[in-house]
Amino acid sequence: MNGVPFPLFRGKQTLPAVPDPAEHAQCVQSRNPQATLAGVDGVVLIYQRSLLNFARRHLRVGPAEGWIRGDLLLLERQGRSYALCGGFGVGAPAAGLILEQLIALGARKVITVGTAASLQPDMHSGDIVLCNRALRDEGLSHHYLPPSRYATPSPGLTERLAAALHDRRICSRSGATWSIDAPYRETDDEISRYAAEGILTADMEAAGVFAVASHRAVEAAALFTVADSLIDRQPRTNSPATQASLRTALSIALTALGEGAQPTAGTRARQ
Repeated sequence: MNGVPFPLFRGKQTLPAVPDPAEHAQCVQSRNPQATLAGVDGVVLIYQRSLLNFARRHLRVGPAEGWIRGDLLLLERQGRSYALCGGFGVGAPAAGLILEQLIALGARKVITVGTAASLQPDMHSGDIVLCNRALRDEGLSHHYLPPSRYATPSPGLTERLAAALHDRRICSRSGATWSIDAPYRETDDEISRYAAEGILTADMEAAGVFAVASHRAVEAAALFTVADSLIDRQPRTNSPATQASLRTALSIALTALGEGAQPTAGTRARQ
């Protein structure tokens, strides 16, 4: 089939880029030499402002201002250190930009925690989904990885999420998501096809996050909470079940990031 290729420049995934995220880290560290994430056990990407506000109120966090294009909170928990990152927007381009900055500052493990729409009739608001692959229907991942149908998370980090869910006896589903960065262009034909293939959810970021992480040789995984449905269209209602599950997902993500890590005396990144 003839058509315009995407990306337009074939094979660009193998070519070096002119802008380098290290430039961002160097600029930040020229103002604040303590700006490093090399000492943290991992970073959680947060998309819902309500969850970030919950973390500010209920977790022992401190701000790391001016390190990234977003809100960065440093957290100490049970002798380990983490970072929570939010306020950077939604969609694969926003997540990809912030992930590049986090990696340049030293992050090596990242879990994305957010909401998704259900593609299956037996899934409801508040259900937790562990993503094991992401259908690449957004644009960002194609600039990082060669053509393929799916982008995949880190097996080890995904297994640690599964173990944390099991240990806490939290009911969840594991499966694929459809990552699309055009949230008002999800059509009946697409939804029916992907639902029939067994894809569980639709989201905006997972494929992009997995692609950037793979390109940069770091670990990334994703945990979703169902917020609405695309098959029996139910707009988001800010369900209490969804909010509660987001808080659970954050706790599970922190547990998975800390699994196997050595306790630290303190968060070296804290100012």
